[in-house]
Amino acid sequence: MRQHPGSLVSGVAVTETGVLPRWRLILSRTLRQAWVRATLYCAGGVASALLAWEFQFLVPEDVALSVGADAVGNILSILASSMLTVTTFSLTVLVNALGTASSGVTPRATTLWSEDRRAHNALATFLGAFMFSVVGIIALSTRIYGPGGRLLLLAASVLVIGLIVVTLLRWMQQLTRFGRVGESIHLVEAAASRALRARRERPHLGGVAPDPARRQPEPVFPDRIGYVQHVDMAALTHALRERDVRLDVAVLPGSFVHPATPLAWVDAAMEAQARNEVRTAFLVEDDRSWEQDPRFGLSVLAEIGSKALPPTAADYGTAIAVIGAGLRVLSHWIPTSAPVPEPQHPRISVPALSADDLIEDFFHPLAREAGGIVQVLVRMQKALAALAALCPDRFGDPARRASALVAEHAAAALAVPSEKALVDALTVR
Repeated sequence: MRQHPGSLVSGVAVTETGVLPRWRLILSRTLRQAWVRATLYCAGGVASALLAWEFQFLVPEDVALSVGADAVGNILSILASSMLTVTTFSLTVLVNALGTASSGVTPRATTLWSEDRRAHNALATFLGAFMFSVVGIIALSTRIYGPGGRLLLLAASVLVIGLIVVTLLRWMQQLTRFGRVGESIHLVEAAASRALRARRERPHLGGVAPDPARRQPEPVFPDRIGYVQHVDMAALTHALRERDVRLDVAVLPGSFVHPATPLAWVDAAMEAQARNEVRTAFLVEDDRSWEQDPRFGLSVLAEIGSKALPPTAADYGTAIAVIGAGLRVLSHWIPTSAPVPEPQHPRISVPALSADDLIEDFFHPLAREAGGIVQVLVRMQKALAALAALCPDRFGDPARRASALVAEHAAAALAVPSEKALVDALTVR
């Protein structure tokens, strides 16, 4: 699978060996915000300008005068004016690209673009260079630099210019792809693949499989309406204290809940404080997120493909590319020969993802929208046949059911008998 060089997926709050606790999830999301990196770069720029004053005594005065360090003021003035312009221009491009991605792809994909690391690096570099030049100009105006300090400031300015040039070259390359449909597909595919690989390694989020015959009697309900974004397994274990009891998680990340939806089932003797800890272990927000919810990535891919199928768009190539991306994502749900890790939370049961749900999230919307487009229907049938062949035990029956649905949509929408026969012949039996 193609890895987007500036994507956020390397920073999502899941690992190949477990699930991050809540505080690390919050820290991960905070560090992916643009203002964090911009603040660090600005602080670095200010520190660089001030360090030249702090260590100016290390440079002999005659060496500084022979180099011509007095030219640093002009250089800093040029940097300050140009970096402010470049930063403003880059922000405008970023906002326009996000708007284009929202309208041309799907609004759900813009969260990935807004956390793109390469864009953050470019904006932070330009802003940091601007702060460096401004602080340097102010310091020169107050005459705190001697000849040695001006020489160090000149050397720092040369390094900053080199960094700006490299960043501009990389930013130019990024702008050729920024917000494009193809790159959006790669971003969503990478995020969904990451989440599904992590779930394959920990199908029960570090817990154990549920036992319907031993379900706990008392439900714990949420106090708000929204989507479950994250389940803090460590917090659930802490809520059990040292008591030899079990806890049954009732909903997975991505589930829509309301105050009448059980989040978990606990024993009747659990005290109110512990039940409140169980409730707060489920992060419920207005929107779905990527970290623990691979079904969300598949749904977004299906949305991108569906948006390309109406006659007003007629972008069948995008729909076919989405089907390929979805097949690659679903292939990460195929079991591997790697040993299954021991449960980190053996007293907590969590239901596993359903292959039926994964296939339904991805193929059903596409089958509905592609009812009369034979080339897309054929590609869907081939993708479902591939899943059934790759892992018959896990995908065989779900793929057959989805393939039959594709054939039904084809029979209802296609007008040419030979095209109907072609799609029907490819149905997974």
